[in-house]
Amino acid sequence: MERFPEKIAAAVYATAFMSGPTIFTEINKKLDYMDSQFRYDRGPNNSATSFLVGPKAMASKFYQLSPPELTKEKYGSVPRVFIVADQDHAIVLDVQYFMIKNNPPNEVKVINGCDHVIMLSKPVELFSHLEGIAGKYS
Repeated sequence: MERFPEKIAAAVYATAFMSGPTIFTEINKKLDYMDSQFRYDRGPNNSATSFLVGPKAMASKFYQLSPPELTKEKYGSVPRVFIVADQDHAIVLDVQYFMIKNNPPNEVKVINGCDHVIMLSKPVELFSHLEGIAGKYS
């Protein structure tokens, strides 16, 4: 969105971080992702099941030569729609509504009874919203 806002009809955020020119720093504080970490959901004697990249590692290892910059002129010119997943335990409701309040999108849609992976837990409802958004903003 930052590089080619004129090529994007609308950005849809479904179980995703809706960043903005200033909001991502505050989200990281709320989620307390200060360091990268391995998760061992099958016990410490088995391979790691996931890896979470913290902001320090992200800034120093992944984009140390090109930090992201979001501007209101470009990022802010693309219509944004946020889809609330009311049963998301990865990006909890408090964080979803924090993003909506502090970086208001053009529209907010709510899908009740869906978890973080909306396309599996409520695929028909997600499709319906995406179809409507595409029709409205195209």
